Amino acid sequence: MATPGTQHTHLVWDWNGTLLDDIHAVIGATNAAFAEIDLAPITLEQYREMYCVPIPKFYERLLGRLPTEAEWDRMDGIFHRHYAEQRVACALTEGVEELLAQWRRAGHSQSLLSMYGHEQLVPVVRGYGIESHFVRVDGRTGPSGGSKAEHMERHFVALEETARISPERAVVIGDAVDDAVAAAHVGARAVLYTGGSHSRSSLEAAGVPVVDTLAEAVALAELMGV
Repeated sequence: MATPGTQHTHLVWDWNGTLLDDIHAVIGATNAAFAEIDLAPITLEQYREMYCVPIPKFYERLLGRLPTEAEWDRMDGIFHRHYAEQRVACALTEGVEELLAQWRRAGHSQSLLSMYGHEQLVPVVRGYGIESHFVRVDGRTGPSGGSKAEHMERHFVALEETARISPERAVVIGDAVDDAVAAAHVGARAVLYTGGSHSRSSLEAAGVPVVDTLAEAVALAELMGV
């Protein structure tokens, strides 16, 4: 039975670095892309301190200039090839299956929104056995390297049309400042998780709650719905 006042809260989950514990695959693929243009490899700590979107801006922080179009295309292709190879060894973040199942059993709705390519995302989510928990699974359909805000907007247009779910009743759970920016863009709230792409200090600059576990994120989202 759902707690009174929380039955209408909808969760929008991020995928990479949130539901999927893939940060080490991301670092490996990033360093493979860096090697292509003779950039030194970076550590997890450096990545979390410097990461930002759109991705070319992240590369600019490291290069001291924006990559050329040819460099970007080459690095982006290398990143995705290496990531696809390393992703198969990644597991879901600890406790994810039970958190998703509990939220659904309580009568709440949830969806998944990712900047990972849609055609790649759907079979991957299905392969982890969690697709049935979501009313929608939306991956990126345009070029890589962009912002999540417009993607979030389209996600809620679809949610409102198919399930009458509005941003005002939603909490976005993600691992990046961009998740909070995208939530604010559509009028949703956000909780950020420290297990992915950003350091805690970077996340706290977004001005939304920051937690160290997804269980804390879900508990906080439920309180937000009271």
